[in-house]
Amino acid sequence: MMRIFSFLLAFAFASAAAAQGYPSKPIRLIVPFPAGSTPDIVGRALGQKLAEAWGQPVVVENKTGAGGNIGTAEAAKSAPDGHTLVIGINGPVAVNKALYKSLPYDPEKDLAPISLLAVGAQMLAVHPSVPAANLREFVDYVRKNPGKLSYGSVGAGSGSHLTMELLKSQAKLDMVHVPYRGFPPAVQDLLAGNIHATFAIVPAVLPNVKAGKLKGIAVTSEKRSSLAPDVPTVAEQGFPRFDATVWIGLLAPAGLPKDVFAKLAAETQKGMADPELRKRLGGLGFEVVGGTPEQFAAFIKSETEKWTGIVKLTGATAD
Repeated sequence: MMRIFSFLLAFAFASAAAAQGYPSKPIRLIVPFPAGSTPDIVGRALGQKLAEAWGQPVVVENKTGAGGNIGTAEAAKSAPDGHTLVIGINGPVAVNKALYKSLPYDPEKDLAPISLLAVGAQMLAVHPSVPAANLREFVDYVRKNPGKLSYGSVGAGSGSHLTMELLKSQAKLDMVHVPYRGFPPAVQDLLAGNIHATFAIVPAVLPNVKAGKLKGIAVTSEKRSSLAPDVPTVAEQGFPRFDATVWIGLLAPAGLPKDVFAKLAAETQKGMADPELRKRLGGLGFEVVGGTPEQFAAFIKSETEKWTGIVKLTGATAD
């Protein structure tokens, strides 16, 4: 009995020491999307707060490709010591398991949710050559030209991809999907007229909408965006069951020591509660969340069930 007690006591001290000494070296924060993308912006904002709190650098690494799967897989296979973290979004965390024939990781088994960081509305932006001033006119035009219009997304399985697939399903549209690595190249091609439309987080397209280079015809939130109050929601324009927002969260390789996990979760929530960070991200169109691991895990489960159903309904693929 004494041996068992001594073992448990030693384990408790070792665990506490591990948490006290964490982080003991620079932290890798893998962002599976390009620099300047929405996940990158939020990830760097959090990374700065963690670095300030712990006195250790948080090094952001943009590991792009395969709809976020490449960077996410690298994080999932890393040592579960808290020194490798990953920014997750809809696709690689909740959707791609249904979208791809096989993944090099299992998001449910290989990743530990830390916190939902932020959510944001998207705007449906179209090229000026598309003769539509509102969503109904856009739907009518696409229906009259089946298979002739294309839309861009920030990658297969991304929020922008599946949001358009949801609209296609509800409105009975036939459009060609063109995936990109992040929103900057997608918006660039939209401006050039190489694609006809895209769903993107509001700040990604709003400057060009205001400049008259693109037309903003709908937002995906329940209420109109404070950044673009003149643009009506999708629900206002005839699709009341439409609900699609993009989200960004923090995850780690599964199997973190409990005390390290708790310390990381607590500091993440503290960082996301910072008034300056919330104001800065709010000005970019994000609603900052910063919830608990349990809340994030439940949210991922709900999103996985929702979007897996939409993938099956629409027949969307990663091709």
